Amino acid sequence: MSRILLVILAFLSVTAAHAFEPFQPLPEQPPIPSGNPQTDAKVSLGRQLFFDPRLSLTGKVTCNSCHNLALGGEDGRSFSKGALGMVATRSTPTLWNVAFQTVYFWDGRAPSLEAAIAEHLLSPAIMGMPNPETLTGRLFAIEGYRAQFEAVFPGKEAVTRDHVAMALASYIRTLVTPDGPFDQFLRGDEQAISQAARRGFKRYIETGCASCHFWVNFSGPVPGLAFKMGEGFYELFPNYVGTEYDERYGLLKDEGRIRVTGEEGHRYMWRVQSLRNVADTAPYFHNGSVATLEEAVRLMAKTQLDKELTVEELSDIVAFLETLSGRYPEIEKPDLP
Repeated sequence: MSRILLVILAFLSVTAAHAFEPFQPLPEQPPIPSGNPQTDAKVSLGRQLFFDPRLSLTGKVTCNSCHNLALGGEDGRSFSKGALGMVATRSTPTLWNVAFQTVYFWDGRAPSLEAAIAEHLLSPAIMGMPNPETLTGRLFAIEGYRAQFEAVFPGKEAVTRDHVAMALASYIRTLVTPDGPFDQFLRGDEQAISQAARRGFKRYIETGCASCHFWVNFSGPVPGLAFKMGEGFYELFPNYVGTEYDERYGLLKDEGRIRVTGEEGHRYMWRVQSLRNVADTAPYFHNGSVATLEEAVRLMAKTQLDKELTVEELSDIVAFLETLSGRYPEIEKPDLP
């Protein structure tokens, strides 16, 4: 039984009141967790923190340094370099539409966006803060931040690492790119995408790509439908070991989720990535080893589905994937306290 059929059956078992459609337009807003309600003040605080280099130990690296919102939400490198000069071991994923995921990081080790951010803040390979006290002490000493934290998080202790993560998560949940050409097509405008893209959509399904890359973010279920937050949607990669791509792109060097769980069945398992804005997020895969979308599609067809795409099939599928780039909101860097 295919993965997409299993997930459809799971949806139907959860509720019969809502018909499951494997492809739907991207909503304007992702799910908001009850434990971190969205407010304008919290989003504003998170936006400032996102662009503030003082969150890094050296005062030289911001969230936007690696997740550049003007470059597809990542930095265009195979591996990013953190505040202490350490090079990451996995490629930086985009932050656009990331709030539609149910787990975070390539291996799904973080059960929420807040948890992923909290880990980043103290990671020696990212922000380099040695402990929470160094981070919160620096922010508490800035009068403007202290006043904002006390207003957003009233209580005995306003400036905490958890509150920093919650504010950043609230801002990141606004990073949504709706109303792309394919969204318009799904709403009934058949002229929103080209004939090649329409053929590509059909080939995408027939080839088997939709077995994993479906739903609003093309990365499987969103929180609340069959999968709860913290429950990951994973796939084996590579699925067919022994192709020419294994050595060419080093696909077997990193064993994936087994490093988190230690379970043999999780060797080479990875969280299914979103295909939203995929034309804007090269290089591809966990090791940033593939430079072009065409090669990424060719590789996936062979390693995941054991299929060789013709030149026409490849061209059409890429044309379809290019329609998944949505409307980017204008990003202005904030004034910092």
